[in-house]
Amino acid sequence: MKSGLLAAILALAPFAASAQQVPTVRIRGTIESVDGNMLGIKTREGSDVKVRMTDNVAVFAVVKTELSEIKEGSYIGVTAMPEPDGTQKAIAVHIFPENQRGAAEGFRPWDARANSTMTNATVAQTVKGTDGQHITVKYKDGEKKVLVPPDTPIVTFIATDKPEVKPGAKLIIFGAAKKDDGSLEANRVNVGRDGITPPM
Repeated sequence: MKSGLLAAILALAPFAASAQQVPTVRIRGTIESVDGNMLGIKTREGSDVKVRMTDNVAVFAVVKTELSEIKEGSYIGVTAMPEPDGTQKAIAVHIFPENQRGAAEGFRPWDARANSTMTNATVAQTVKGTDGQHITVKYKDGEKKVLVPPDTPIVTFIATDKPEVKPGAKLIIFGAAKKDDGSLEANRVNVGRDGITPPM
């Protein structure tokens, strides 16, 4: 009897685990209104959405920086387009603060544009070339060679506070949680500073 009960519990365990996975939505757009913790956002696609910031929301400013700030050992995110030779051509690079090292590490499809990719990884080597900076990045199960052309937007994240979340600012929310009632909630908001549109 006990073994049968145990088998039944084990059989149900995967369903219980999957039920706890809250679906998330990536949102890019312009803040149109701020009412307490509720944001009104016009998305990149042109739709209007409401997102509630959690009480302990982490707010980061997306700030322009220089290619020279990308050094060996830096932890970066590369938004890129795959090249025919298997390398990646960067369309944007963001430098993570040290306390976010390891965040979402790896290589995956991305939605900045059709067929784009995202690689979050550590810089193993960086070499200047005639066509831009050639960077090798390594993550836990692989590595990528990346060309960063001279005109590529380079940004970093700076921890900031809610006053930076204001109408007119451009933002990206990497993972707004979709609640059972269909509402959206975010525990992290990334806002472009000085009119920047987060390029990733």
